[in-house]
Amino acid sequence: MKQFTLPVLPSSRILNPESDKMSAMKKLLWVLLLCFSHNALCEGLPDLGDVSQAAINPMQEREIGQQSLMQIRAGKQYLDDPEINEYLNQIGVKLAGFCNEPALEFEFFAVNDDSINAFALPGGFIGVNAGLLLLTESESELASVLAHEIAHVTQHHLARMVASSQGDTMMTMAAIAVAILAARNNPNATQATIAGVTAHSMQKQLDFTREHEQEADRIGFETLLKAGFNTHAMPEFLERLQRATRLIDGNAPNYLRTHPVTSDRIADIENRVNKQPYLLLPDSLNFQLVRTKLFGSQKTARDAVRYFNDALTTHKFGNPVVQRYGLISSLLRNKQIDRARTELEILLKHTPAVNNAMIVTLAGQVKLAARDTDTQDFYRTAVLNFPQHRALFYDYIDLLLKSNQADTVAKLLADQVTLHPADIALYDLQARCYGQLKMPFEQHQAQAYSYAWQGNLLSAIQQLEIAKRSGGSFYQLSIIESDLHDLRKVQAEQNKK
Repeated sequence: MKQFTLPVLPSSRILNPESDKMSAMKKLLWVLLLCFSHNALCEGLPDLGDVSQAAINPMQEREIGQQSLMQIRAGKQYLDDPEINEYLNQIGVKLAGFCNEPALEFEFFAVNDDSINAFALPGGFIGVNAGLLLLTESESELASVLAHEIAHVTQHHLARMVASSQGDTMMTMAAIAVAILAARNNPNATQATIAGVTAHSMQKQLDFTREHEQEADRIGFETLLKAGFNTHAMPEFLERLQRATRLIDGNAPNYLRTHPVTSDRIADIENRVNKQPYLLLPDSLNFQLVRTKLFGSQKTARDAVRYFNDALTTHKFGNPVVQRYGLISSLLRNKQIDRARTELEILLKHTPAVNNAMIVTLAGQVKLAARDTDTQDFYRTAVLNFPQHRALFYDYIDLLLKSNQADTVAKLLADQVTLHPADIALYDLQARCYGQLKMPFEQHQAQAYSYAWQGNLLSAIQQLEIAKRSGGSFYQLSIIESDLHDLRKVQAEQNKK
């Protein structure tokens, strides 16, 4: 079978929206072909030998990570909140700029799991459980975890573990990577998680070695220091976790089980940290807002309103601006629109919304719920002030679609798809837009891209078939036929496994 390689895309952007979408789909198809093509993937692998010497090339690592992320999405573990994920990427990208592989592309995302854990997939994909986000007491603590995980990626620790499955396809390697993560959370599920991998061989891959952890600590510490965070947060976080579980046998947080902490390891970190001054850094407003948003979402709307109302009236539980943000969010969920508007007015007197995209987004959501007449003008200005804030943009597009302004939406989405070709939400919005415009070919094509990026090949193929039957130009039908051919080829390879 032919050895597939990722195509080199031109540096200049193609302005034709259909060409941009074709490039996005072709890029995805090559990813999938690399993941599922048995001979193409195995022939390029080196003789791995001992796991400590195992290596796979960076492109293969990236494809394993991408396929693993697709499996996480398919399993509904991915926390699809654009504001939380945007914040994680802001901190993560800042740290990655100071790591020993600054050119490596990283993607940070939240996982809808209350357990205390974080993990790194090959190729730069780093997940953070909701439980760990809520447990951190400072932004530097969160940064210390991310810096540690970044080091696992740049040192290729998990990649070398996965690569020990010599002879497997990248699809299988990606499944092994996900299985390792699943088994860490539930060791009893190891055998059922992935066919063809024995419990014994999987168990050997569940934990990073002491050498891996010490190396990630050392390199993570340097990254944390260069990025300007408080390095003392690293041992403080680990010690707090250890103290909280010292007397609870077998009930340690997943982060301690998957990143084993020893007294020697903590002592080594403290020796490094004690040579640095203790930085009293204020946490960013976004760190506090993200944790408050996440905390409120885990309660019922009524309980969340009661909690934040009590925090404000008794003047406890931290920053009143942040607590009022949580109260307004909870009031919206509880359909108390009038009170949400009143609380927003109080919030804006203390914190001008123009300085924070999350507060602007919340203000827009209050306007949407209250059906204010100036809502469109508000959003038009807001997206110009915060063009990279996805949550704000999604709400604006939704508002325009509900106002039957699909022509305007089509132009806005074409630009965004060009910039973010793997954004599933954009394709879903495009499908709605083309549906309003009575353009069935484009509608089903956009929906196919959404399914394909989620790894749902069957639904993607079905949508492309519907698009083909709806008509289209010779050029459009040629694209569909090409995509169908490639997706069916990928699906056939997948069905062999």
